[in-house]
Amino acid sequence: MKLTDYRIVLASNSPRRKELLSGIDVKYEFRMLPDIDESYPETISADEVAEYLAEKKASAYLPELKEDELLITADTIVLLDGMVIGKPVDEADAIRMLQLLSDRTHRVITGVCLASKKKQVVFSDTAHVTFGKLNDEEIKYYVSNYRPYDKAGAYGVQEWIGYVAVERIEGSYFNVMGLPIFKVYKELKQF
Repeated sequence: MKLTDYRIVLASNSPRRKELLSGIDVKYEFRMLPDIDESYPETISADEVAEYLAEKKASAYLPELKEDELLITADTIVLLDGMVIGKPVDEADAIRMLQLLSDRTHRVITGVCLASKKKQVVFSDTAHVTFGKLNDEEIKYYVSNYRPYDKAGAYGVQEWIGYVAVERIEGSYFNVMGLPIFKVYKELKQF
């Protein structure tokens, strides 16, 4: 299905984002720059971090973007009690993060930036995810078998932990996976 006159470029290393974009039958090419800075100023609110980072990623690609290309960048964060929980640095950090999320509700926010040479649209989606109680054995099993070091909050909802720990999701499941595909589809049609 042709949604836009642009050639779509997905700037993401996430296999989940590739899968979700492919799921709406959009033809796209993949592009990835190494070592994009994912820091953000302490002065912005936690709710703004995902959009800020999606836009920051897009700005790294814009100089090389062709006139007929539309870039998609995204960033997902996990928020617990107003604190941003990013990607774990190692096994101990992943275990610590999952212990924090166990038996609690947290928010998952994915920020998305659609950008061409002439226009830019930035938006986000939020889901509330409730985890049931996880014991240390379950957490260690997940971390050692699934190695969730590239995932915000140290988990992938589509993996084992999503089956055994996620009690409830209020909002888009696909947003929790890393791309609010309903909103992306809608924005691509309007772009």
